[in-house]
Amino acid sequence: MSLGLSLYRGVTAIAQPLAGPILRGRARRGKEDSARLGERLGQASRPRPDGPLVWLHAASVGESLSILPLVDRLRAERPDTAVLVTSGTVTSAELLAQRLPPGAIHQFAPVDAPAVARRFLNHWRPDLAIFVESELWPNLLLEARKRNVRLALVSARITDESATGWRRAPGAARKLLGCFDLVLAQDTASAQRLGWMGGHVEGVDNLKLVGEPLAADAKAVAALKKAIGKRPVILAASTHPGEEELIASATPPGALLIVAPRHPDRGEGVAASLAVLGLTVARRTAGEPLSATTQAYVADTLGEMGLLFSVADVAVMGGGFGPGIGGHNPLEPARLGVPVVSGPHAFNFAEVYAAMQEAGAALVVEAWDLKAAIPDLLADTARRASMKSAALAFASQGAAALDDTWARLRRLLPR
Repeated sequence: MSLGLSLYRGVTAIAQPLAGPILRGRARRGKEDSARLGERLGQASRPRPDGPLVWLHAASVGESLSILPLVDRLRAERPDTAVLVTSGTVTSAELLAQRLPPGAIHQFAPVDAPAVARRFLNHWRPDLAIFVESELWPNLLLEARKRNVRLALVSARITDESATGWRRAPGAARKLLGCFDLVLAQDTASAQRLGWMGGHVEGVDNLKLVGEPLAADAKAVAALKKAIGKRPVILAASTHPGEEELIASATPPGALLIVAPRHPDRGEGVAASLAVLGLTVARRTAGEPLSATTQAYVADTLGEMGLLFSVADVAVMGGGFGPGIGGHNPLEPARLGVPVVSGPHAFNFAEVYAAMQEAGAALVVEAWDLKAAIPDLLADTARRASMKSAALAFASQGAAALDDTWARLRRLLPR
């Protein structure tokens, strides 16, 4: 084992007693589920089902959404195999509670300490573990490898900054990537970086291209459209601080702005910031009605993005108008034929946005150009219709990525 990994395992072993107090502090700030803190320490809250078990791990909301089609395929084609899904955030747990198919179990991901990893693996005893994107937790990976668990890293994404960091510990990078029986990169740049780190990348498959259109209740869609009336709708989707005001300032008079913050617990603050701009604001979770005089509607809920995209004329995706976030998945609106606008800092989806722009399905603009771009798009009915068709066509390509990933994973499934 490399010196770097030995030091990491030693430090995390020494620090393990601090995990409980740290988690309780996070729970007080709403960042952990206080009723399920034991899961974070490897203490399962559910019994392990009999028979083979596949464990899938996704860090947060975006990654959790990306693996749902894979979970559905696994449950459909291998009903004899139990499915465990872990994630690390409260928001992702709430979403998975709504979206996981019957028979799939959710647990919070254990913290990466040696004894915690052993406790988790001793209980669940997975036959195959599938990690998504950039989740390289040394203790979990090394303990799983000791138990002869088959390991896959799929839709793997690594930034240039992260790869540079790993280059300072090349032995550790090679050891961890060598644990995997299968590595599939999310894009060609990640494939190259993983190769530099010593990984053997078999192909490029982006699970974020995969998925069915988000569901929406027809009656709820009809009711929301009735409340909106004939106004055009700008949906500010998955926004972060500062973006709500930016998009609001670009929304022309007579249009309705619907804001769905990435973190719904920001709803009250978002509504207050929009009111400061002089807008008439209503909040969905507060039960405030959307009326003809409402200029901004804050949809601070979970599990309703399908409803919101269904009423939108244009979706402005958050996370791309400032450095550091990396943008959010434009395929969700595209699958429902909604023209997409993003800022230039959506580096997590750089190749997707580039391809969508080339196909005429998306528009990427600087923050200062948003005031012109949105009114122009609303005024150009023909352009919006063209972007809608292009978005639907582009989104339909995702099925091939799922088929390819599934074909490669099938050889690792328990017999």
